Amino acid sequence: MKIFAHFNWFVSTTIIFIAIALSIALFPILPRPYPRKISTWFIRYTTFFSTTIKGEEDPAAQMFLINHESDMDVGVMETSTKKDLAWVAKKALFDVPFFGLAMRLPEDIEIERESKTALVKLLRAVKDRISKGRTITMFPEGTRSKNGKMLPFKSGAKFVADKYKLRVQPVVLVNTTSCYDIKRFHYSPKNITVVYMESFIADKSDANWLKDLRVKMQKVYNDELANNPSDR
Repeated sequence: MKIFAHFNWFVSTTIIFIAIALSIALFPILPRPYPRKISTWFIRYTTFFSTTIKGEEDPAAQMFLINHESDMDVGVMETSTKKDLAWVAKKALFDVPFFGLAMRLPEDIEIERESKTALVKLLRAVKDRISKGRTITMFPEGTRSKNGKMLPFKSGAKFVADKYKLRVQPVVLVNTTSCYDIKRFHYSPKNITVVYMESFIADKSDANWLKDLRVKMQKVYNDELANNPSDR
């Protein structure tokens, strides 16, 4: 069984690389967000994962905050919304050959951690993307979590949302790591649950809203697992 899962991982990873190349090739031809949408739907159809959507997406949402477990998370989110997403990611990813180009072409937003000047650049970039009708999309944990326990949320998400009083919608993905896990070389087609939580306007007077949000998102995640043991 493990051998089969490893083989599936190799095939799915190859498909992901093909999809990234496809998106790069399509950017000079098609307007955003079609190159990325087409490539992520290509991944979804060829790797046979599906989604169950719970809750309602807020058409006015300006920022999505999503828990992060797997490299599959981006594809799941891109195929779960028609919005033009502007992903915020660490600068190191933009410097990776090939993969970085696939992030620069759609004008995703890079952030350099532990840098005050980077925050200024981040704010400018967010303002620009919002003015273009895009939805800022972040993994507030900053990296992939393990064992279903969300890591502490980085303050950058709150800093940006508070500054522009963005309408924030939390989204909980359950549980993508059981589908695609790069560390275990494991891939198994799954039905992934995508939960759109209630949106809200960021309020900088509430110093704890991001910490409180993590608790709420973790509860939604735990409840979904409790109700769907097959996702564990």
